Amino acid sequence: MAAVNELIVREYFEMLGYLVSQPRKSATSGKSRMPGEDIDLLISNPRVKEDLIPEHVIWTSDDFSGVARAVVGVRGWHTDRFYMSTFEKTPEIFRFADSESIRFASKFFGSDAIARILCLPRLPASGELKDKTIAALRARGIHGVISFETILSDLVSGIDVRKNYERSDLLQVMRILKNYQFLSNGQMDLFSSRRRKAN
Repeated sequence: MAAVNELIVREYFEMLGYLVSQPRKSATSGKSRMPGEDIDLLISNPRVKEDLIPEHVIWTSDDFSGVARAVVGVRGWHTDRFYMSTFEKTPEIFRFADSESIRFASKFFGSDAIARILCLPRLPASGELKDKTIAALRARGIHGVISFETILSDLVSGIDVRKNYERSDLLQVMRILKNYQFLSNGQMDLFSSRRRKAN
């Protein structure tokens, strides 16, 4: 499943104009982790001339206009929201943004100006829980969080059903679903019309 999540995020950043690299990962048990293995994706956009990282934590696609390069962590546990308690129980979520990973990324990019972006299913909807979760993200050095809902919605909106995305299985499947009106711009209510008819 991790590979599918990373593929979705990769396609999203490529749609935004980023060059995407994935550090080599090893599945060998008992082997110490190599520098960079905790980073899911490294992204860079050569068209960004001035780094302007937004001050707010929850991002949309528009917030990437000033982000030249970043390390990305992808956490696609699509069954629940991410709360502060989630981060406390699973601190490895942030390993992609620790000092060792950033040193690796700095050598890779040849620059220390690197944003730290976390892709998550959802954060708490509102209120004190949301505020505490955002504070926990800031404390761990995370600059931006982008939800899979935003990523998928923008990917669907960017799909042109008249184009053949033969070099991307993901985009091709989305194109087919969109062509047959299972996906529509601005919403992700997959198969909802069929469910309503069945009731």
